[in-house]
Amino acid sequence: MEPATSDRWQAAFFKLRSNKAFELFVIGIIVFSALVIGVKTYPLPETLVQVVGVLDWMITLIFLVEIVIRFLGEPEKKRFFRSGWNVFDTLIVVVSLIPIEDTEMALIGRLIRIFRVLRMVSIIPELRMLLNSLLKALPQLGYVMLMMFIIFYIYAAIGSTFFASINSELWGDIALSLLTLFRVMTFEDWTDVMYETMAVYPFSWAYYLTFIFFTAFAFLNMVIGIVVNVLEEEHQRMAAEEAEAAGEPTLKDLQQEIQELKQLLQSQAAAQK
Repeated sequence: MEPATSDRWQAAFFKLRSNKAFELFVIGIIVFSALVIGVKTYPLPETLVQVVGVLDWMITLIFLVEIVIRFLGEPEKKRFFRSGWNVFDTLIVVVSLIPIEDTEMALIGRLIRIFRVLRMVSIIPELRMLLNSLLKALPQLGYVMLMMFIIFYIYAAIGSTFFASINSELWGDIALSLLTLFRVMTFEDWTDVMYETMAVYPFSWAYYLTFIFFTAFAFLNMVIGIVVNVLEEEHQRMAAEEAEAAGEPTLKDLQQEIQELKQLLQSQAAAQK
């Protein structure tokens, strides 16, 4: 009888954590938590500071209850902590419960509360998909970023060699040149930099235009293309998982059926011969 009772409780908690209203409530608490963090950055009367402190503890307790509900609603408890997001949520909530506001670690306590806003990613599947896509794209992005750094370094060395005498604050050394080129790539008053060097080197416009073409137009678009491609693959993977969970045929299943049908037709044609 006890296992049946525990199963009923587990089913009830699973139903609760899967409820859309419960999810929206947690999202609302996360947003409210972000607002409380923002309020703390303003000078407040002592009474209001105490009220904000009480609200902060209430938010932490609500998060604790939410984590417990998600854990108890998990059909296989061991799988709960195999998810990195569940581990992250649990750590954030547990550390938030430690009373360190009046100690030397008060700054860490405030930082932990700021990171509670990231729990929005673990709650909303679409945000998780975006972040997972970005992480999966990092290996491919690494080579593009390396090539961009090589281009940056070559142009920075050229700029420091020719333009240091014109404006040492922008081109005095390789580090300053890299920072100036980042400003040029982001189009932050880059024409002012260009016109200053054109007064001494009239054809220096070619230096800036070629750099912008390589970085802002070519490589940045490659970065966007890689991220979009990985995002599309992640979206298809999630759609396939949802279809498999719902018992619907996936693209892989259809391809397998087509292959089996093709083999059957070939075997029939061979038998007729």
